Amino acid sequence: MLSFNVTELTQKEQYKLLIGSVIPRPVALIASLNDDQSINLAPFSYFNMVSYNPPILMVSVQRKGKMKDTARNILANKEAVFHVVSQENLADVNQTASNLPKNKSELELTQFTLASSHSIQTPGIAEMKVRYETVLHQHIEIPSTHPQFIAADLLLMRVVHFHLSEEVYQNTYILADQLKPISRLAGNDYATLGDIIQLERPE
Repeated sequence: MLSFNVTELTQKEQYKLLIGSVIPRPVALIASLNDDQSINLAPFSYFNMVSYNPPILMVSVQRKGKMKDTARNILANKEAVFHVVSQENLADVNQTASNLPKNKSELELTQFTLASSHSIQTPGIAEMKVRYETVLHQHIEIPSTHPQFIAADLLLMRVVHFHLSEEVYQNTYILADQLKPISRLAGNDYATLGDIIQLERPE
């Protein structure tokens, strides 16, 4: 067994150990409104659910020197649309990771079309099988080991409206084999759902 003391690791080494071992990570495509009301799209794999009552999702947006558009937009508008990325959406979702000038929409790089939201102003993506309209529940700044440096913006988002494609929803259950979710590994690697194993939980 190899052991590493964090104080003896570089930031890059810490990153590689975490990004390569905390796998697979679900991927969310997040839509938010820029200050000119254009649509910002960006994929995130530091994403998961936190609670179902209330229904809370989380995303950690790394700053890398400055606040990213997604975090800035969410803090300004207090809302966003989260989407679960499916296998057939991956190529378009990957395009949204491009670095574009402020207020230039990543939507233009994709074949996606917009779908109106019911409870918030920000529209979602019609082609995605699962989308969540969310409002900001809590914002937490994550400091780095240097006290004057903010490493990430942790955003807790409360779901106010669910949208599910009929093909993935049956008798109150999500059909994973129809959703075909994509997960993130390290580097440029992604993974599909793979084998599903059923195991009864003990009493």
